[in-house]
Amino acid sequence: MGREEEETGDGCGRNQVGKSFGVLICGTLVYYHCAYRNSSLLSLISDVLIVLLCSLAILGLLFRQMNISVPVDPLEWQISQETANSIVAWFANTVGAAESVLRVAATGHDKRLFFKVAVCLYILSVLGRLVSGVTVAYAGLCLFCLYMFAENSQSISNCGSRFLKGRNGTTAEVDSM
Repeated sequence: MGREEEETGDGCGRNQVGKSFGVLICGTLVYYHCAYRNSSLLSLISDVLIVLLCSLAILGLLFRQMNISVPVDPLEWQISQETANSIVAWFANTVGAAESVLRVAATGHDKRLFFKVAVCLYILSVLGRLVSGVTVAYAGLCLFCLYMFAENSQSISNCGSRFLKGRNGTTAEVDSM
């Protein structure tokens, strides 16, 4: 049994498929907002925050009107110092790794890496001239979700084959009566 199967609890990786669907739906909504409405990502974030603020205010007023205590006090919501440090560390590591790769490529010590970076940047430049950045990001998100679906479909098929096995580990055969 794999580590991911132990963490999901059901052993079939269905939790990961649900996450992929959620990411794909959110990505589709972001793509619609940015590409078809010609709005920026900042506009999307502010729209989401306005909707959350208004809905929380309405719920707070309704709870107060009906004399219901608020189950969670939003003034006490805080992320831990450890979570904030891990987020900043991940971001710093990612930027540092990218900077290191670009520095090695720019100095010319590794010719293969230089040509790989140059070709990738040229392809991104050509792609940026042909389509908008939002479309490229959405296509990348779709490809990532397809990869997640393919990876999880293998774990789901492995889970199905385990259910078809008998007690002694051989495939259960249907008895003809």
